[in-house]
Amino acid sequence: MKKQILFFVCLIVLFGCKEKVKSEKNTRVEKVKPTFQELKNELIITAIEHATAILEWKDITIYIDPVGDLTYYEKQKSPNIILITDIHGDHLSVKTLEALDLSNTKIIAPQAVIDKLPENIALSATVLSNGNSITIATVGIEAIPMYNLREEALKFHNKGRGNGYIISINSERIYFSGDTEDIPEMRALKNIDRAFICMNLPYTMTESSAASAVLEFKPKLVYPYHYRGRPTISDVTLFKKLVNEGNSSIEVIQLDWYPKEAY
Repeated sequence: MKKQILFFVCLIVLFGCKEKVKSEKNTRVEKVKPTFQELKNELIITAIEHATAILEWKDITIYIDPVGDLTYYEKQKSPNIILITDIHGDHLSVKTLEALDLSNTKIIAPQAVIDKLPENIALSATVLSNGNSITIATVGIEAIPMYNLREEALKFHNKGRGNGYIISINSERIYFSGDTEDIPEMRALKNIDRAFICMNLPYTMTESSAASAVLEFKPKLVYPYHYRGRPTISDVTLFKKLVNEGNSSIEVIQLDWYPKEAY
């Protein structure tokens, strides 16, 4: 009898070890996938990659600049709203749009973006120019200018071509900067709950410029995103340090925007 009991104990221990290894393996796999962070009030923000994000609140799903590997979207809900900021390939991908289920989707974009869409997709798109706003269902959307200030960077983003966006959802105002420098329109923003701020050279701005703008318009939460530059990745740790030294009440949240299998 003792031998039988010892045999079963060994089986249990062996099975437990296998399960532990399996769990650790799954954890390691999950680390290289695009991550998400569930935030208060049932709002879920998913970092897909670089400039691409998904917001979910109740039965509303919003895609911002959907581009990249189509496998990123396989487990995501189909979008009700798509916001596109600019014509560059890290913000606009016709290939990605064509692969998504757009049967119940409203696309919002500046004219320059819509001009590049195939006719079948453009039919579901609405032009929103800098300074204008629109409401879809219960979601408010404001188009904010995004452009370069430095003389050597003016060729990348001229004023009026692209949009940043303020999304009003679930009693929050969420700002996505798009490709921009620390322009006056950003610095003048009011009552921003969450701000997604770009920082990559030579196309947008430095960490210090981004931090300076954030310290002026004072969002409650700030997410550095779109920080892959050439030839280096922007220092988001430095950005966080500059923000927290200037205003400790602003929380900097770091999501994983660069899955290892893509970069």
